[in-house]
Amino acid sequence: MHIRPLCPADHDTWLALWQNYCAFYHSALPQDVNATLWQRLLDPQSPVNGLIALDDAGQALGICHYVCHPHTWSARNVCYLEDLFVSPDARRMGIASQLIAALQAQGKRENWNRIYWITHTDNTAARAVYDRVARRSDHVRYEIALD
Repeated sequence: MHIRPLCPADHDTWLALWQNYCAFYHSALPQDVNATLWQRLLDPQSPVNGLIALDDAGQALGICHYVCHPHTWSARNVCYLEDLFVSPDARRMGIASQLIAALQAQGKRENWNRIYWITHTDNTAARAVYDRVARRSDHVRYEIALD
């Protein structure tokens, strides 16, 4: 297995994984939102980036999207791991841990301050992975919808 940045040839595979991820969260995004996300993922000027995990035959196993941004408590950027999804057929093979490890290695190379993410409290499978690779903070998230 190897992990690399998304590239234009990944579109169809990425879209299938992305739509499965959205379905997991009981969502379906409009086509224009998916198209905008794809453009952002490929735009080197965009802070939104993506990685894809592939098996030795080139079959996609999982994806992650992340956003690097300035941070008020450090002179270095931080990275928000926004989306992480592993194909149901590839689960329990360490793919999620390896995607996070790849992001962590990139962060060390690029001198980020930290990587952070959120998940639903009832996402026990993901939380089992996250509890192994990271420390859970005591912060509580609040939201205000603007639409």
